[in-house]
Amino acid sequence: MVITVLFVSLLIMIILGFPVAFALAGASLLAIMFDGQVPELVVLHRMVGGMDSFPLLSIPFFVLAGALMNSSGITHRIFDFANALVGWMRGGLGHVNICASIMFSGMSGAAVADAGGLGAIEVKAMRKKGYDAGFSVGVTAASSTIGPIIPPSLPMIIYGVMASASIGQLFAAGFIPGLLMAIALMVMVAYYSKKRNYPKDAGFSVPRLGSTFKRAFLSLMTPVIIIGGILFGIFTATEAAIAATVYALILGSLVYRSLNWQKLVKVSMETIETSSIILLIIAGAAIFSWVLTSQRVTEDFTAWMLTITDNKIVILLLMTLILFVVGCFMETIAAITILTPVLLPIAVGLGIDPVHFGVVMVLNLMIGLLTPPVGMVLYVLSRVTKVPFEDCTKATIPFLIPLVVVLMLVTFIPELSMWLPTLLYR
Repeated sequence: MVITVLFVSLLIMIILGFPVAFALAGASLLAIMFDGQVPELVVLHRMVGGMDSFPLLSIPFFVLAGALMNSSGITHRIFDFANALVGWMRGGLGHVNICASIMFSGMSGAAVADAGGLGAIEVKAMRKKGYDAGFSVGVTAASSTIGPIIPPSLPMIIYGVMASASIGQLFAAGFIPGLLMAIALMVMVAYYSKKRNYPKDAGFSVPRLGSTFKRAFLSLMTPVIIIGGILFGIFTATEAAIAATVYALILGSLVYRSLNWQKLVKVSMETIETSSIILLIIAGAAIFSWVLTSQRVTEDFTAWMLTITDNKIVILLLMTLILFVVGCFMETIAAITILTPVLLPIAVGLGIDPVHFGVVMVLNLMIGLLTPPVGMVLYVLSRVTKVPFEDCTKATIPFLIPLVVVLMLVTFIPELSMWLPTLLYR
């Protein structure tokens, strides 16, 4: 009965429009009060305990680093270099879009930051060259999901905290799946370009490639510093976030001189707002997860799943379906914090490495960012491009196909995600 109160009250609060963090904490409080076995003060203790984690310190710093990159004009340098690199291909700006997202993913670690930062630049450039709005928005939305897969990744950090998994290994595990996503999307762009006879946007030029690379070189060093520092043991993921922030500050204020006090204050306030929202969700999910655990929901759910079938492939498909449905209705961070304690024991029981399962979970939920009704990337692109939300949704649907194909490959071929962390860490 306690669980019924928990989920019914959560559903009612979400329908009424409560913020996710307050809905999670409020539903947990009502369930605890109904149970009457523990004092209500446990809610506060568990919420504080959920945020009391050293790796979570990296979240505001990675958010700040990405925001500084956006405000310092670094996104333009990355886009110009990507254009010189692959813009000569048919449908070039579609390929540029994907290539730029790969580069920017090593800085922000968030799909929404990619869509909001690079998205406006990419869609504007594509429409100016004659690409239709649907194709421009669709490829931009799909490519933004690469950001949280290729390290650094905010969702990976949160999963690592919830699953007690190595964040360094999670970062390494996401690299190959992220590249596979990019390749699959580029194949889709090539198909559309041939079908619609899109032009080549620019001829290949070695001098142009060299000059744009020179302008973007210092910006492209950001992921090298982050990933290289973690892999060689120079600093932890949290310290890497601080290093990325300091580096972004130096680039914006001293090297490019495009960052002034007004921009810095604005970026800082945006970072505080974003980080506060994320940490509040984590706090709310912490008490929610504790109620689930204390009521033995995770154990009962595991037992129920195994009564349906003990076939590893079928259970993986069921968990993938659960993640996909949840991703359509719930924000990524909330979904990770709620579902990790429920699904991870099942995965571990099947012999699935927690690192591999983390990549599968994050990739699945990234696809959820492209599906209504809670498709955050679609809302962001709709706002920055002035394209109606419904049109953004329709335009993105074809690009879900290559992403789902990659998801299936990564899910059922663990080596795609586990080869690199095994090589580097084990």
